[in-house]
Amino acid sequence: MAPDVGNVRGMTVNRFRGPVLPDGEARDLFVVDGHVTYEPVPGAETIAEGWIVPGLVDAHCHLGLDDHGPVDDQATEEQAILDRDAGALLIRDCGSAAETAWIHEREDLPRLVRAGRHIARTRRYIRNYAHEVEPEDLTAQVVREAQRGDGWVKLVGDWISREEGDLAPSFPAAAFAEAIAAAHEHGAKVTAHCFGRDVLPGLLEAGIDCIEHGTGLSSDLVEMMAARGVALVPTVMQLEKFPDYAEAGAEKFPDYAATMADLFARRRDTVMAAYEAGVSLYAGSDGGGVARHGNLAGEVIAMAELGLPASYALGAASWRGREWLGFDNLTEGASADFVVYDRDPLSDLTALLEPRCVVLRGRVVA
Repeated sequence: MAPDVGNVRGMTVNRFRGPVLPDGEARDLFVVDGHVTYEPVPGAETIAEGWIVPGLVDAHCHLGLDDHGPVDDQATEEQAILDRDAGALLIRDCGSAAETAWIHEREDLPRLVRAGRHIARTRRYIRNYAHEVEPEDLTAQVVREAQRGDGWVKLVGDWISREEGDLAPSFPAAAFAEAIAAAHEHGAKVTAHCFGRDVLPGLLEAGIDCIEHGTGLSSDLVEMMAARGVALVPTVMQLEKFPDYAEAGAEKFPDYAATMADLFARRRDTVMAAYEAGVSLYAGSDGGGVARHGNLAGEVIAMAELGLPASYALGAASWRGREWLGFDNLTEGASADFVVYDRDPLSDLTALLEPRCVVLRGRVVA
């Protein structure tokens, strides 16, 4: 519903001026009662001028986690503020062992879409991160996380198998398929951590909604993703750590080391093949997983450096990401969630590193 601009006596009305992305039309954007209007409001106070970008979206983030597992509420709040102050006003929390539903009650913290806790095979993921189950228990755990989260479930699709000495699917394809169907029956979408190739055909055939990382994608699987409307969050900054993973495993698991080195070498071709095939890509920093919080801008820059057009990379972290997760952009009456920059981020993505003004739910928060 659009704000009632004809009845603002005694109410603070703020004005922001500049090109409003994605169309770049220069406009006066007014904030009335936490909402956007483009109808002129006499007496509005001009807060900032610059390029106005719909609130940034971190589609792969982990509030409430650090390297060792869940953290307390204070540490989680600090993580959320780092992300918010860098412009990430909508976060898809892509798996967390901490209970973070309380963030929904905080008007000063980013909007949050939770995927519950990671679900992994027993002793086949990072310690203290996931619910670890065997195949016969996978569906039941997926249903519990579907009920716990905000419409998403996060699976660990593959991880190193000590028996095989290389990446291997966490669960049989039939177990994945049953679990994905159960999630859908309970109104949740499913995404999965996937480094290698072997796990991907079964997940795509089962109707998974999104793939995280996706470094094992081949041309036939990319075409399948595009045809089925499966999204990809490539976490480009995370991929830069693959040489470290390869080196760490080289002595004990030489096949794994070779696989990780190969996936790293092909990362640009893989991401660009997905883009060129029409797969929808979104930006995810992996903050709290293997990356620091507050660096979504670094992920957007990394996506462009890999070869994606700047407008596509920024849209993946803003207007397209918001639409994908079911949130409005800066349309008439929408919640006033946006970031103002002193220079055009489409011409220079490093502008994202220096937001001039961050507005969340109509309030200037940074």
